[in-house]
Amino acid sequence: MLLVVVLTATLSLLAYGAGWAYRTYDADPAAASDARGGSGTTDRVDADRSRGEGAKPSASAPEREGTPGGRARPDAPGDGVSPSDGSSSEDGSEDGDTQPSDRTSNATDEPTMVAGPALFAPGDESDGVREIQARLRQIDWFNADVTGYYGDVTTAAVSGFQAKRGFPVTGEVDRRTLVRLEEMSTEPTDAELANQLGGNTPGALDPRCSTGRVLCIDKSSNTLRWVVDGTVLTTVDVRFGSSATPTREGEFSVEWKSRDHVSSLYHTPMPYAMFFSGGQAVHYSSDFAANGYNGASHGCVNVRDEGAIATLFDQVQVGDRVIVYWS
Repeated sequence: MLLVVVLTATLSLLAYGAGWAYRTYDADPAAASDARGGSGTTDRVDADRSRGEGAKPSASAPEREGTPGGRARPDAPGDGVSPSDGSSSEDGSEDGDTQPSDRTSNATDEPTMVAGPALFAPGDESDGVREIQARLRQIDWFNADVTGYYGDVTTAAVSGFQAKRGFPVTGEVDRRTLVRLEEMSTEPTDAELANQLGGNTPGALDPRCSTGRVLCIDKSSNTLRWVVDGTVLTTVDVRFGSSATPTREGEFSVEWKSRDHVSSLYHTPMPYAMFFSGGQAVHYSSDFAANGYNGASHGCVNVRDEGAIATLFDQVQVGDRVIVYWS
């Protein structure tokens, strides 16, 4: 009987001790890990944390989405570590927060550029518009005759100029557009405003050039003037054939046109060719543009201003008269 009582008491003490140890491990995992010799969860988490801060992951680790070679981003949590430990990132959001921040930084916002009141706009006609056209032509935005009328060609030129500089594209000239245009160009000369684009001084117009549509070509001043009903619209420098292949004189008409013509006789380019007498034509000459009057044509009327002859080519029609004369 005494032996039974002793065994019962011993078993009770052992059961009590086992229950106390279980409660201690459950309340303190670190102590439980220490009790198991330090080989528990904490060591694995520490190892994973080290790997997440830049160590090369093992071959079995899956690549992290959006990062080359599976490397974690510097601001990404390590594998196996909770994405949020209560700390905050530089922008104030918690680490691992996958929701985009509602806050925006005023420091990176740029003010929206707004167009100012129009100083010149489509439909206007004035000397001011004439000057704007001449300035745009100086910097190759306006490839037409200066007229003083603000039409579609001027609107397109202004829009292109504005877009190139990051201005609001309105096609209208406001103060910002005008100031920049004036900075990039020079005060137009009287010759520019009158579409006298060459450096030669024209002689007197031949009386035959006073009516209708005429290419009036003056051998005395080496100039060509495009004249409509007695009004000179364009003036350009020209050169002629040598004494061996002279340019014919007299009254002719434009027989045919060829924008990208190549001479079948000399195998040389003759862009914007307007033929008026057999094989003789008014056309652009790159040699004239490069060498000036240190040379001659094979009888054609050479023009050295490519922009001017391109515009002229579009305006002149088959049948328009051509007068070649000495003033």
